[in-house]
Amino acid sequence: MGGFKGTDIVVRNAMSTQKTVNQEFGTVEESPALRIDEEKAEQIIDALNTDLADTYVLYHQLRKHHWNVEGAEFRDLHLFLGEAAENAEAAADEIAERAQALGGTPVAGMENLQEFATVETEDEDVYDIRTSLENDMEIYGDIIETVRDHVELAENLGDHATAQILRDILVQTEEDAHHVEHYLEDDTLVFDAAMD
Repeated sequence: MGGFKGTDIVVRNAMSTQKTVNQEFGTVEESPALRIDEEKAEQIIDALNTDLADTYVLYHQLRKHHWNVEGAEFRDLHLFLGEAAENAEAAADEIAERAQALGGTPVAGMENLQEFATVETEDEDVYDIRTSLENDMEIYGDIIETVRDHVELAENLGDHATAQILRDILVQTEEDAHHVEHYLEDDTLVFDAAMD
């Protein structure tokens, strides 16, 4: 018979109160497996943490728009924004795992995410979908430019694997941005009377 045992609860509580720090945020432990110089790894991890923070900002904004979209094109936009948010979440996971593999600590706490992010999210208000998508497009553009720079940085520092991971992320990010661009075109199936 399954169920909880008294020891299960004790073990969970013991884990939640653990105070041992395995690695301080901002430190780099050189990876003997990857063999990237610690100084180079620090630069790459800093770049990855910026990409990670920016991607989380994008993820949360896309989710917000996914939840709040309305209108004649609701279903298509709702589905697209959900998929785009999932793509951003997957990218964030790849970025965080690479930062960890390089011996760093991925940015995770809200305070640090705000500190590392170079993009700005819109406020908590809900806007019409065109304004929302224009705001998404702005963040996408900023992220695309930054990731391109970080691909070059990783290449220049001899970290071809990170450069490739970022290239793969860039392809999906550009594709999602391109879809947003199409949604923002003037052509629509909605009658003018419905727009008033």
